[in-house]
Amino acid sequence: MPENETIVEVEDLTKTVQDASGAPLTILHALSFRLLRRESVAIVGASGSGKSTLLGLLAGLDTPSSGRVCIEGEDLFARDEDGRAALRGARMGFVFQSFQLLPNLTALENVMLPLELRGDAGAREKAARMLQRVGLGERLGHRPRVLSGGEQQRVALARAFVVEPALLLADEPTGSLDHATGEQVMALMDEMNRESGTTLVLVTHDERLAARCHRRLRIDAGRLSEDLGVAAAAVAPA
Repeated sequence: MPENETIVEVEDLTKTVQDASGAPLTILHALSFRLLRRESVAIVGASGSGKSTLLGLLAGLDTPSSGRVCIEGEDLFARDEDGRAALRGARMGFVFQSFQLLPNLTALENVMLPLELRGDAGAREKAARMLQRVGLGERLGHRPRVLSGGEQQRVALARAFVVEPALLLADEPTGSLDHATGEQVMALMDEMNRESGTTLVLVTHDERLAARCHRRLRIDAGRLSEDLGVAAAAVAPA
């Protein structure tokens, strides 16, 4: 696949809601940018700037007031809710600050889940290999409550990458971890991103984490105020 292939194209993306008085409040103002295969992109900005709203729109979990999001050339919002859910299952992975592991499932079962939902007959073997890759080969049968925060986030990374997503969306993935553990998790995410060729979009308040990414998109009061990093043509293969 071409390294400079556009995976995500955002065009004039706007989100307007009503405030408490019923007046219109624009959260995102006509954002336009594109993301390339293998890029890692940090979305930064102050609290309330619209970062999480943007991430929700990229995932198709929310709908825009106007504008488009195309994933691998397909208009996400030309699909209905079920269609967007199917696209998420086929092409996206997710990592959250709060891990979002199912407490009654083992580490192996948590990683198997997205594979089973799409009918993958090799779910157990693929999940076990991915947990081995993140250093948890001896913890397959452990439930989240007996795992450390760092181990839980490694399970979440394994679950995200096991579906081989074209796009991985991460919302403050180290926000619940201490600095040293967060650095280890981010280093692992970097490695897995390079190995898989996934495009990584990371929302973070941590400028050190943002600096690890190819690009940094800064959102200021709902507007794209900065787009810094490598040029589109300079994204290197893994």
